[in-house]
Amino acid sequence: MPRMQKKDQWNAGYWIVAALLMLMLQGYWQTAKTIEPVPYSEFEKALAEKRVAEVLVTDHTLTGRLKSPDSHGKTAIVATRVEPDLAERLSRYGVPYARVVESTWWRDLLSWILPAVAFFGVWFFLFRRLAEKQGMGGYLSIGKSRAKVFVEKNTGVTFADVAGVDEAKAELVEIVQFLKSPQDYGRLGARIPKGVLLVGPPGTGKTLLAKAVAGEAGVPFFSISGSEFVEMFVGVGAARVRDLFEQARTQAPAIIFIDELDALGRARGAGGLIGGHDEREQTLNQLLTEMDGFDSSVGLIILAATNRPEILDQALLRAGRFDRQVLVDRPDKKGRLDILKVHVRKIVLAPDVDLEQVAALTTGFSGADLANLVNEAALAATRRRAQAVELQDFTAAIERIVAGLEKKSRVLNPRERETVAYHEMGHALVALALPGADPVHKISIIPRGIGALGYTLQRPTEDRFLMTRAELEHKIAVLLGGRAAEKLVFGELSTGAADDLARATDIARDMVTRFGMVDALGYVAFEAQRPRFLDVPELTQGGCRVAESTQARIDQAIRDIVMNGFDRAFRILERNRDVLERCARELLARETLAEEDIRQLTKTLEREVQPMPSTFAGG
Repeated sequence: MPRMQKKDQWNAGYWIVAALLMLMLQGYWQTAKTIEPVPYSEFEKALAEKRVAEVLVTDHTLTGRLKSPDSHGKTAIVATRVEPDLAERLSRYGVPYARVVESTWWRDLLSWILPAVAFFGVWFFLFRRLAEKQGMGGYLSIGKSRAKVFVEKNTGVTFADVAGVDEAKAELVEIVQFLKSPQDYGRLGARIPKGVLLVGPPGTGKTLLAKAVAGEAGVPFFSISGSEFVEMFVGVGAARVRDLFEQARTQAPAIIFIDELDALGRARGAGGLIGGHDEREQTLNQLLTEMDGFDSSVGLIILAATNRPEILDQALLRAGRFDRQVLVDRPDKKGRLDILKVHVRKIVLAPDVDLEQVAALTTGFSGADLANLVNEAALAATRRRAQAVELQDFTAAIERIVAGLEKKSRVLNPRERETVAYHEMGHALVALALPGADPVHKISIIPRGIGALGYTLQRPTEDRFLMTRAELEHKIAVLLGGRAAEKLVFGELSTGAADDLARATDIARDMVTRFGMVDALGYVAFEAQRPRFLDVPELTQGGCRVAESTQARIDQAIRDIVMNGFDRAFRILERNRDVLERCARELLARETLAEEDIRQLTKTLEREVQPMPSTFAGG
């Protein structure tokens, strides 16, 4: 209502100014109709003929009121003044003469304005260049919000474009219903949550879900990243927060989406007493104030996304701000199948491609990974001049994503090729011999990626959320199967198992320090919880968290687990030496073995039926 009154006042002011301008123009027009400008000589002639009743003298002009209108109906004449002595001399020659007044106001004005404009222009240009280098944008818009606005359904995304996150979509459906009809939704006194926080690993579709909510609701969608609020100038971030909410209020109902909220909402005081944190904390305080200050009944909803919810300020997560947290996790097998169906609409797919098989081979892939997989498969089919994308293209794309690009230019000498072949077959045979291990999909000794001289591709056939101690021991044995094969066949070790050793040691360390799987050490966690959605190693903490004697026992338990896995792999390969030799020779000849080839070559493999008991207890 106050905005409408202000608009009405402006409208009345426009009418008043227009009326005054009209009166001024009318007066000027009337004056121009009754006064005739004449040369000074004509003015003197009119004086001599006694046709002038009175004369009005100014600095530059003489205005004479005529006793009666002339033939043109004019009642006055005006002339520019001429010096009396000059007029007296010019009158002798009987020619018309008049004075021309040279106007210098424009020149005087430019003499003041042009230097000022030039100085300001140079200063503005230099400052803007500096601001652009610092990433601050335009000088005049430094306090303005940088939110990208998608009006109505211009997001181009609806819930039909989002698959694999059915639970998260169901949580957001009522947000859409409220934005479409807020009065009906609140008829029983319920209020919609002010804020919804989407949490989950990178690439799972958090931003896509937010755009789908706006596309379904058909309301303006303000999208901005949390890092765009923070600048080098104190107060700029808070000003941008205020401007963003003011823009959203003028277009309510609307959605504000803040991506990467952890860049803005990190817990206050977490960085210590450092001056650079004051601006970020001031921006966060302004966001908290704005979220407290708006009424959700007007149809303003805040969506935010983060993959680091554990570092957010608790004031953001309390009731009344981000009331609801929606988990957008990596999809399961059914979810991956639905996502693949969405993305294969854009490519030419062969009719015999079984997407369920592709979904089974992509355990752990996020929505972004699956989109990249479909694109890589289409590129692979294009490179081989195929008419449609087939299953072999998806397999090649999975290998490229998981193992890296083939390095056929990296030529190995015969001894290295033989070592790599036995190494990879060691992984494969141990995996095939152990019960419950992930099946071997492909073996290759073609170098890939940065440092891989060969690879054994294992893909789980089902989603797993828990793993037992026996299954972790199997993983360690499979990882060390390559080194065991080298020692069995060549009697010496190479540097090719460096990555296998690191991964096996990490699993063993987690078993001891995080999962409490060593009875002698007790069911105690000796390491802090790792980030929930980021696959990054835990930062090293200053100082020791355990006693030196306990640390020694932990190190010994880790060593026992790893060595037990190596001994187990060595015994499996020793019992199946003939199978190892046959498969290695075939791999050297063909360089790549598919799943069917491996099944035929390992028919006589002696497998373990019952899992072997652990031989370690720590101590």
